[in-house]
Amino acid sequence: MDSQRSILILALAFVSFLLWQQWHKDYGQEPVTSQPQAEQLDSSGELQLSADEFGTQPVATSPAVGPASSQHEQIVRVETDVLQVEISTRGGDIVGLKLSEYELTKDSQTPYVMMRRQTGFNYIAESGLIGQHGPDARSGNRPVYHTNQLNFTLASDQQELVVPLHYEYQGLQIEKRFIFRPGQYDVSVEYHLNNTSDEVRVIQNYQHLRQTIDGGKDSSFFMPIYRGAAYGTASDRYKKYSFKDMQKSNLSIPTQGGWAAMLEHYFVAAWVPNQQVDNLIYSRYHQGQGLIGASGPMLQLQPGEQTVIATIFYAGPKVQDNLAELANGLDLTVDYGFLWFISQPLFWLLTLIQGFVGNWGVAIILITIVVKGVMYPLTKIQYESMAKMRNLKPKIEDLQARYKDDRQKLGPAMMELYRKEKVNPMGGCLPLLLQMPIFLALYWVFVESVELRHAPFMLWLQDLSAPDPWFILPVLFGASMFMMQKLTPMTVTDPMQRKLMMWMPVAFSVFFIWFPSGLVLYWLVSNLISLAQMLYIYRGMEKKGLHSRKA
Repeated sequence: MDSQRSILILALAFVSFLLWQQWHKDYGQEPVTSQPQAEQLDSSGELQLSADEFGTQPVATSPAVGPASSQHEQIVRVETDVLQVEISTRGGDIVGLKLSEYELTKDSQTPYVMMRRQTGFNYIAESGLIGQHGPDARSGNRPVYHTNQLNFTLASDQQELVVPLHYEYQGLQIEKRFIFRPGQYDVSVEYHLNNTSDEVRVIQNYQHLRQTIDGGKDSSFFMPIYRGAAYGTASDRYKKYSFKDMQKSNLSIPTQGGWAAMLEHYFVAAWVPNQQVDNLIYSRYHQGQGLIGASGPMLQLQPGEQTVIATIFYAGPKVQDNLAELANGLDLTVDYGFLWFISQPLFWLLTLIQGFVGNWGVAIILITIVVKGVMYPLTKIQYESMAKMRNLKPKIEDLQARYKDDRQKLGPAMMELYRKEKVNPMGGCLPLLLQMPIFLALYWVFVESVELRHAPFMLWLQDLSAPDPWFILPVLFGASMFMMQKLTPMTVTDPMQRKLMMWMPVAFSVFFIWFPSGLVLYWLVSNLISLAQMLYIYRGMEKKGLHSRKA
């Protein structure tokens, strides 16, 4: 191509298209198709799973969620400084969960709703005991626990809040405990078991997340919202398992440790079973409902024996350090894609800078300066190559005129000119290709980091995760791109290509209207730094007589 500047602009356009395409693929809602399954729904609409699918053979019972028995379901409400949780006494399931520290929308004062049970849409966390003597294995009738109170609040000076639920079945005394701690989104879920019978009791714990696939939040063309499952095993730290995948086949993966989760962009709900034992990661789908979870090993309780089965339930923001402490690979739910090994250090640097300046917008500006500074040697090579190519424009045009009717001779003549003048026609491309992974890695940092959600910058920019409400940043970006074009005049002669290049800043300004303002801020600052670097590099070349802006 005659102009390295054209390569840069076209590469930017192409990469931005690929980014949007991949974003839409990963975060867009999957279409829902019905498919026959062996599992059946009972009269309450709950999903049934056979025991052998939990790995409980030879037990022939199943975890059942059935209609009300003689006991009435009640809702236990728990409030901490960061969580508002609703627990049903039927099965001890979490049927409602809000995040007190995260607003549903900017300045709405309404907490973000993660889990809920409502008409047309359910998103709940179920858990229980199956096996030969598990109370949840009874077909059509789950246990209804009893409790002495229905409202629990974690006091400001309290280090732990225990919410106990009690049930007795076939001589097996069960206390299901939910343990909350201040400032934490992970909840310990424990079964304290006491076999008071004179026979062996065989039980197995299970826990899963269940969600209506065709319900939930709205998605838009430019800001799609991801809803889907993911899991981790000893051999595969992080694996997405979309609702579309769930409809096609059932997971059944034995592993030591592991975890199962459902994601929705900035937030994640996950079950983390005992990491020291063998578990089974499983999934199911039936009539618009999908679930993913894990079951533990079979346990035999001798007469008079007591034991504790403990799991962890997490529901909250994708804070990488917190997730990494819970399970191997759970922090990868902050999905940076295949460039995660670059994104993670960049995110660490971004948070380090923000810790000093206290403003995420300022941190974005500073990390852009740092990255552009580190890449300056490559930038210099790129712009010097572009300038040398532009200086050759008269000689290139002369060759094109001389061999306009003989394309076979034009190529060798051009290569001879490049060799004689010691110019590499692709010299501006290699630095660009080397820089592109860093640009893409930063892109995913800005898109995936919950820390930027509703984060204010200054003046009219009060949410860096949302588009610029006044379109000022996109317009400034277009202006900076136009200035870069003026600083490096186009060498293409085709009128159509010249018009395309001329309108490129306008196209990008319109395109960036729908992008998060934090991302547009990054591109704007990057362009301004590039302008300064170009002026500096070209001025140095002019002093050496190697560059002419009028070439």
